[in-house]
Amino acid sequence: MRKFISVLVPASLAAIAMLTFSGASFAEGGKVTADVANGKKIFTEGKGAAAACMGCHGDKAMGMDAMGTPRLANVGYPYVIKQLTDFANDKRTDTTLGVMNGFAKALSEQDRRDVSAYVNTLVSTADYSDLKALKAEGKQVGDAYKGQILVQYGVMNKAPACQSCHGYNGRGVDPIYPMIGQQKFVYLTNQLKKWRDGSRSNDMIGQMRAVAKNLSDEDINNVAAFLSSAPTTTMGNSRQPENQTVLNAVLKEHTGEWKAK
Repeated sequence: MRKFISVLVPASLAAIAMLTFSGASFAEGGKVTADVANGKKIFTEGKGAAAACMGCHGDKAMGMDAMGTPRLANVGYPYVIKQLTDFANDKRTDTTLGVMNGFAKALSEQDRRDVSAYVNTLVSTADYSDLKALKAEGKQVGDAYKGQILVQYGVMNKAPACQSCHGYNGRGVDPIYPMIGQQKFVYLTNQLKKWRDGSRSNDMIGQMRAVAKNLSDEDINNVAAFLSSAPTTTMGNSRQPENQTVLNAVLKEHTGEWKAK
């Protein structure tokens, strides 16, 4: 039986992890902070040339299939920072007209940390992709039961199980791998295809590109159909694992309290 152990990450370790993901300089003394209030202001109102994040990602940061935008809420603090940093540095350029690159450049490094902290303190809501509606609109929607096989077990000579890195049903493995379970269907399919054709290439050591290159469109649609509403717990184990250890440690260092969730 596989055992899941919850471990609190010390603030010093969190700082190192954050520096790794954010590209910050150790010249700053390894100090990493996050201001959730500032992050909320940026998310809801924008800042300078950066538009309000909620306009595309929804007021609860759950993403929108209609716009092809991803869920940001609770997918992982270091991961969101890495994406914003990669957009700011043009290491990721796969969004329409480079819109995210412009927004990320308009935010300071601290702003990016703050808004990433805010979206990872939001209470998750059941806001799954409506696969029937997407299919009625002409989207190719796969079979969730086939996708479950790839997610949980993988397929020999094709791809490893998604959960071998991303945790049970893609619920995330803090601080390295983001939550991909309950991500928006359209975003999942788009990203897997971008990993496959190389138009997105900011994955660590090419992991996602190596996996996606062996997936057909049918495989991608099946995986996304399952993941988009995959349960994060089982009937025999209803405990939700901690997925914000780094964020909690950073907030504790900044405020003296544990307050991420």
